[in-house]
Amino acid sequence: MTDRAWFDAAKGDIPQWAASMPKDADGTTIDWDWVRSLDLAHGVGTIPESTPQSIHDALKVDYATRERLESIIAQCNSAFMTDFDRFIGSYRLPRALAYANRRLNDNINTLLHLGEQQHLWAVSRERRGRATIAVLKPYSGSGPSNDDQGMLDLSGETGGASAGNTAAENSDVKFPTTVALDDIQDRTAAILDARAERRKAQRFQKRAGDAAMARANLSGATSPGGAALPGGAAASGNATGHHPKPDWRDAYLPGRDVDAVMGIDIETTGIDPARDYIIDVGFEFMNMASPRPAGEPETYAYEQGYYAAGDAYGQSRLAFGVPPENAALGNALIAKLTGIDVRGRSSEAGYRLFDEWPQAQAGLLARLTQQPYVAHNATFEHSWFMLNVAGYAESYRAGRITIIDTLPMSRQWDPGAVPTNEHPYGDNTLDAYAKRQGALDSAHNERHLGLEDSHIMLVAMKHHLAALKAQGKGPWGSTGRAGVGGKSCGRKR
Repeated sequence: MTDRAWFDAAKGDIPQWAASMPKDADGTTIDWDWVRSLDLAHGVGTIPESTPQSIHDALKVDYATRERLESIIAQCNSAFMTDFDRFIGSYRLPRALAYANRRLNDNINTLLHLGEQQHLWAVSRERRGRATIAVLKPYSGSGPSNDDQGMLDLSGETGGASAGNTAAENSDVKFPTTVALDDIQDRTAAILDARAERRKAQRFQKRAGDAAMARANLSGATSPGGAALPGGAAASGNATGHHPKPDWRDAYLPGRDVDAVMGIDIETTGIDPARDYIIDVGFEFMNMASPRPAGEPETYAYEQGYYAAGDAYGQSRLAFGVPPENAALGNALIAKLTGIDVRGRSSEAGYRLFDEWPQAQAGLLARLTQQPYVAHNATFEHSWFMLNVAGYAESYRAGRITIIDTLPMSRQWDPGAVPTNEHPYGDNTLDAYAKRQGALDSAHNERHLGLEDSHIMLVAMKHHLAALKAQGKGPWGSTGRAGVGGKSCGRKR
């Protein structure tokens, strides 16, 4: 179990957050008294009686609570990073909210499963816009009494009832005539889409304002607003012939003096750091320019026998668990992808949860601050560390963390990453990048385990940098930069 004292400390930070962040990510005024009233340590989900209406009502309440929590969490990163006066001293409140929200999400999934068991609904997981959501549909043994209202007739009086419905009728559970489905549908996709549209409108308004200012500037073409970048899109310093346009990911590109780095990869139960759990972390060190340190062990056993440690050193593999409620539901997708079956990773089976293990978080943070860390699509790892690792957000804001991403290396500097109909920006998965850079045999695929994926990423990066240096491209091109490169905060370059 985790030390619960930090939840009280997190709530003690509410006045700082309330002064700096009056509204959430959806523009709604935050009720900070409501946040203060939540029992973050012991759960904010609703445990109902096992009756159909109670299950329905509990799910409705939990969905509403999750929406409120996640809209607050979504705004915290922006508020914290733009708090230039450093009025907000700690990021522990968002971490505490995310901790509670993960357990709430487990409770929601348990209620969905319970409703299926009682034939209240059928659940299908469907991709809608920016999210995959749980869509509730009438139980197949009986049609809805009103399609427009989404009501499910459970009286058992309709003709052609299925065997499952007959079993439900004959059970000890007393079903009501109808259970509403329209008011307990997952609104996540609609919320994210609306949020994205607002951001898009804000960016458009800003660009229009900047353009208007540029047109009004009498200094014409020599003004900052009117000057064109020399070389256009090709000025990104890429090594390819297709000249991808620069984008925000380019800030994560390495510089020509990069050397000692730590590669890291995490495996999780899903893609949302406010809903899902870290279950596997793998990291290792490698020098991109200088020799491998003397005295380090010469060999390391990867799961793949055809992997050779080579220049890597300091390898580590860490396994973490999930709460019993999460383990009980299982996760077939993650089991298929990674081989990790969360049903055997319950905290009751002796596995520690990463977000309840301060020592593990402190140890990882110490490694992340020692040298630049490298990840493929590093914004993924970064977002998880923000909401899971005590002190990470504070260290990043203070400029003590530098992040390098091999995804933009593939996108900008790899001649093999050519755009196709299937991959408009080129195939920049770790699997494709590692194969093009000779770090992974074409007969094998990315393993989707932290240590193995960290290894092929670093090998690919080292091969790639050596080739770019020999060609005078990438960091050594006309637009390359000196220094380590990568993305950091609060540091002048």
